[in-house]
Amino acid sequence: MLSSMKNMFKVEDLRNKILFTLFMIVLYRLGSHVPVPGIDVSTLQTLQDSSSDSGALEFLRLFSGGAITRFSVFALGVMPYITSSIIMQILAVVIPKLEQWQQQGAVGQRKITQWTRYLTVAIAVMQSTGLTFLFNQGGQGFAGGNPLDVDLFGGRYNWGRVVIVVISLTAGTALIMWMGELITQRGIGNGMSLLIFASVVSTLPASFGAVRAESGTVVMVAVALMFIAVMVAIVFVEQGQRRIPVQFAKRVVGRRQYGGQNTYIPLKVNASGVIPIIFANSMLYLPVMIASVLPAEAPAADGSGGNWAFRFQEFVDDHFSRGTSALYLAFYGLLIIAFSYFYAAIQFDPHKRADEIRKQGGFIPGIRPGPQTERYLARILNRITLPGALFIAFVALVPAAVLGRTLDTDAGIQLGFFGTSILIAVGVALETMKQIDSQLMMRNYEGFLKS
Repeated sequence: MLSSMKNMFKVEDLRNKILFTLFMIVLYRLGSHVPVPGIDVSTLQTLQDSSSDSGALEFLRLFSGGAITRFSVFALGVMPYITSSIIMQILAVVIPKLEQWQQQGAVGQRKITQWTRYLTVAIAVMQSTGLTFLFNQGGQGFAGGNPLDVDLFGGRYNWGRVVIVVISLTAGTALIMWMGELITQRGIGNGMSLLIFASVVSTLPASFGAVRAESGTVVMVAVALMFIAVMVAIVFVEQGQRRIPVQFAKRVVGRRQYGGQNTYIPLKVNASGVIPIIFANSMLYLPVMIASVLPAEAPAADGSGGNWAFRFQEFVDDHFSRGTSALYLAFYGLLIIAFSYFYAAIQFDPHKRADEIRKQGGFIPGIRPGPQTERYLARILNRITLPGALFIAFVALVPAAVLGRTLDTDAGIQLGFFGTSILIAVGVALETMKQIDSQLMMRNYEGFLKS
């Protein structure tokens, strides 16, 4: 391990990429502490203290690295870009033009990237407008009608301030997107994934500190041991794959012989990564957002009156504002499994892969090329996706249920996304280490990962 770390900095090109990546991550973390213009800074501490009372706000805090509780220019974090990327991948399945772009190589990918940027900015405008509206209502959207008692505008709410806040948050999102693309181009690893990694990891010390403050050192050590055990299990599953052997027939062209080699198709157990978790959280946040904008009328003191919007807000407050309720966890698990299958089908198309194998003169031993190969690949994909989906649902649900119900309120809510944090951190770390390994092995150095 130590020799591999030394080797990283022996290679000048790799060293420069790593240093550039670290520099951009530092800038990203610094930007998360710059408050939006027009905000009453004295109320930010109240917002940070209130964040632990709301599961929805805690989820946004996780993916923004705490920037939302500081209402900084990076408050939206990477969520608009992630959402737009997922939407573009889904649209590519139903829109033939986007599917053509996917098949055009680098040229088509540039077009898709450009439209992803446009969609990211549009989503950032909508989310920043909604966020401004929510906090003008006292932050009640984050707790299903229970205000967080936060007035970020200091009683000076007007359209001019709204425009300034929306422009600042949208510009911050665009800057994050640019930084992520720069890391991908000039650094090491996937830029947006590394920014998510930085956001998630930055929230862990505060979460463990909350556990120690409320439940003592012994409980904190127990949670840390649970953290390590879950991390080992995630590494084991993330590295797992089903290798489908493929053989290519020999072809003689002139005096040269082509083909005849054996290879395999690697199907990962967890092919969809953390996308199902992110998408499931986004879907479960929708009821909270909807409840915040409904014209609720509270009943009178004698219990009479009160409209359906108020009752809906109460229902959301009981079941969706905290990530530890039974209904929330049930929907969370089902959505994770459903999105795992959906995203795996987008990532790996059995029909296209079977057609590619047939055109290249290959075949799977014992399976006829064409439709039979397609059915075989689809069957294997369905079988291998199920354990992967169940595993990430287990990782996301069990720590949230156990820690959220056994620890005190604040610490339990803060660690409600404990499993999600580890899954993201481990997944990104493994992918980045694989890229570093490939760079080292190209130069005949020993890498971190042993095959």
